Amino acid sequence: MQNKLKIINDPVHGFIKIPHEILFDIIEHPYFQRLRRIGQTGLLNLIFPGATHTRFHHALGAMHLMFTALETLKQKGVKISEEEEKGAMLAILMHDIGHGPFSHALESMLMDDWHHENLSLLLMNRLNDQFKGELSVAIEMFQGKYHRKFFNQLISSQLDVDRLDYLKRDSFFTGVSEGSINTQRIISMMNVCEEGELVIDAKGVYSIENFLTARMFMYWQVYYHKTSALAEFLLVKILERAKHLVSLGVDLPATENLKYFLYRGKSAATDEDVERFTQLDDNDVIQAMKNWQNSDDFVLSYWCRCVTQRNLPKTIISSHSFDPQFIEEKIKKTNEYFGIDNGSELVHEIKRKLLPYNTEKQPIYLLQKSGEKIRLEDSQDQLLSGLMVNKTTRFILTFPRDISHTIS
Repeated sequence: MQNKLKIINDPVHGFIKIPHEILFDIIEHPYFQRLRRIGQTGLLNLIFPGATHTRFHHALGAMHLMFTALETLKQKGVKISEEEEKGAMLAILMHDIGHGPFSHALESMLMDDWHHENLSLLLMNRLNDQFKGELSVAIEMFQGKYHRKFFNQLISSQLDVDRLDYLKRDSFFTGVSEGSINTQRIISMMNVCEEGELVIDAKGVYSIENFLTARMFMYWQVYYHKTSALAEFLLVKILERAKHLVSLGVDLPATENLKYFLYRGKSAATDEDVERFTQLDDNDVIQAMKNWQNSDDFVLSYWCRCVTQRNLPKTIISSHSFDPQFIEEKIKKTNEYFGIDNGSELVHEIKRKLLPYNTEKQPIYLLQKSGEKIRLEDSQDQLLSGLMVNKTTRFILTFPRDISHTIS
């Protein structure tokens, strides 16, 4: 009989246990194995060469942290049944199973407004049918419908094991030490209050503030780095352009499954949509870009060459929106340089905004020794939380690098 209770060696967390056979069965399923071919951070490796890790890595890491968190809570007297432990670990293991190629960038392009969480839920339900209802508790928890709220908070909140893993993992693989967090310390401070909600022991206040600041630094230094934002934007523009050309009758070479989505109109997801989606990964898009860089369409070939040859457009970042006249000047220069009349396709303003800590949506609570719980930002011990409740916005202007030397 096959041993399903395996141990996996992970570069970030060390040895990861698979304590339940059903977890191994899900990991082995083709839906989950596809995550090996979906990058965790899109095109971030164009900026941080080490960032080549996958959704597969991340899902296993998040499952490991969930197991650690549940063990911690049990030691503090929280009753958790084996069925609940399995459910929570399955829910976090599958939370990204619906991610498309290059993660968030292409979600709306390929499946209209189908957010990856909707697709994850749909695939979970399919797997639940295959495994004769063994995932029912996991699905309840994933949807936030389970009667014990802290399970859903561990899966999805402002302090969930998903964030704990991706921050530590992305920091590790990008080499950006400002994003490094002490996951073990944070998890050791987790508790459950009388109302059944996830709270943090009051003495863990600085670990939580470190987590929030690390997340803020990772967004501005890594995820929203001006070149990172540009690379993600280029992917969307490439697929947008390809869909537009296909709608005009242009035949673009692509793998069968990618071509299916390029031709697909707006409609609710069918069984064939889902089946083809689960066959799609980063390789389909990379292959397409390699082909399309030789396209007769100047805009499509330009964008694809930018990515495949890493000859990225120029970017300028600002805390304010750019002057329309300044943008118009860039478009005019682009038209003149390339001898085209649609330079506006190559000049864009990209907007990124971040709210490091949202006090309205599932605030983080600290548990006092008295048993009273207080909001993080109301703690007398907090140093930084009060400064992280304001939204920050950045504007990035991108235009062809070729014209930059012609403009002061």
